[in-house]
Amino acid sequence: MLFPLYWMLNASLLPSTDLVKSSPTWIPLHGTLQGYRRALSSQGSHLLVSLGVSAGTVVLVLLIAVPAAYGLAQLRAPGGRLLTFAFLIAQMIPGVVMANSFYTAASKLHLLDSPLALILADSTLCVPFAVLVLQAAMRGVPAELSEAAVLDGASRLRTLLSVILPVSRNAVVTASLFSFLFAWADFLFAVTLTTRDDRAPVTVGIYRFIGAHLSDWNSVMATGIIASLPAAVLLVVAQRYVAAGVTSGAVKD
Repeated sequence: MLFPLYWMLNASLLPSTDLVKSSPTWIPLHGTLQGYRRALSSQGSHLLVSLGVSAGTVVLVLLIAVPAAYGLAQLRAPGGRLLTFAFLIAQMIPGVVMANSFYTAASKLHLLDSPLALILADSTLCVPFAVLVLQAAMRGVPAELSEAAVLDGASRLRTLLSVILPVSRNAVVTASLFSFLFAWADFLFAVTLTTRDDRAPVTVGIYRFIGAHLSDWNSVMATGIIASLPAAVLLVVAQRYVAAGVTSGAVKD
């Protein structure tokens, strides 16, 4: 399973001449960092765009999903079952169906080539998933905690921020992580809503970089390694929170 990752790292360190030999070079004893230098010089701006879009998506998703999940799980909002069913249906809509609509909306709102357009588009797919994860976690929070906070004079907002969110920390981390990873890896909306190369995120940058440097495979592989690092680091750091977050609310006492 890890062989493709090893081969990508190995190829990113080998000179291009070694990559086209008839016998493969398994260990880059005479490796070079030239590919990484070219990758950073050409993809650095795209990485910054991706970081901004991914972070903005996480913030927007949490601003929408946390109160929505709180209303559905703790306040028993009217029409909650129907809304939850709508979120499930929204998960089944292919992204390509929405891409054309997003392009038309972004064009009319003059948001083409804007990070805001990508944040809004990515959030559209991330919010339903985040609400479902957070709702399952918040259903497991004992109602006595909310009632005690209300009796102490806390408002609904204060109860959410001071009581519910700390208890649902694992689910919040899980929803944030998956939202970040989706926005980071998104290619469909990115290639649809960006026409200028300097405004494109790293997925589109790699796509165009491969097209322009098809024979320079160590640079292409180095770009892939660099683009994978933020997602890999986040997965390692948040692994234990995700394991607890996806199973929260699965078992009732």
